[in-house]
Amino acid sequence: MLINCKGNLIDLTQPKVMGILNITPDSFYSASRSTSDMEILKSAEKMLAEGATFLDLGAYSSRPGADDIPVEEELKRMIPAIDLILKEYPDAILSIDTFRAEVAEKSITSGASIINDISAGKLDEKMLPIIAKYQVPYIMMHMKGTPQTMKDLNEYDDLMADVLFYFSERIKAARDLGINDIIIDPGFGFAKDISQNFELLSKLKLFRNLDLPLLAGVSRKSMIWKKLEISANEALNGTTVLNTTALLKGANILRVHDVKEAIECIKLTNELTD
Repeated sequence: MLINCKGNLIDLTQPKVMGILNITPDSFYSASRSTSDMEILKSAEKMLAEGATFLDLGAYSSRPGADDIPVEEELKRMIPAIDLILKEYPDAILSIDTFRAEVAEKSITSGASIINDISAGKLDEKMLPIIAKYQVPYIMMHMKGTPQTMKDLNEYDDLMADVLFYFSERIKAARDLGINDIIIDPGFGFAKDISQNFELLSKLKLFRNLDLPLLAGVSRKSMIWKKLEISANEALNGTTVLNTTALLKGANILRVHDVKEAIECIKLTNELTD
């Protein structure tokens, strides 16, 4: 459960928080969008001060049906944001949310520490070789199709068996290239309907069989606000409930919009004993 981030060994046996910083104009939760330099730095400062171990920068919205932007536009948003944050906070551990190898490589050479790939290398065949070249920790997520098509690709013979088989294949592909640090993200909301998301969360302990760190990303997602008939802006309480559930079922990283509340979840669940 140790990952190497630019020479810093991070122990994930104690759960950590990853703060979401979207450099996009169209992410599903409007409060997470930071497009100006001032907004980016303000968001980074707040999340780091509240205890985030990682900042996850996204310059391509992967919400269902989002626009497919060119790689040049993604780079135009991402690289200046990396430079901006690391100039102000040189010790910040930046995760880059991208499925494109070119964006991954240029982000790593600009100082990023982790690549967070929604497609686990399936949308860009060059991604895994780039990760192997630079040996950065790699978050691989389960998804079918693309952000534009995934909504209609939620049919499974057996959800948990299918997702676990997917990871066994992707982990082998990564290991065959010598990739060391792998983190698993089951992909809540990606090619899964609401009931499937809750099944995934209910059976999250099964992912322990992969013997790899587990990331849970349920923050303000539609599985919360649609079920409660509210909006994403009102979904903090529901997020806290599901983050707590994920921790109790073995999550090592909480990827969240609200860092302070996630840190509180970890502090309180740490006090529980079997």
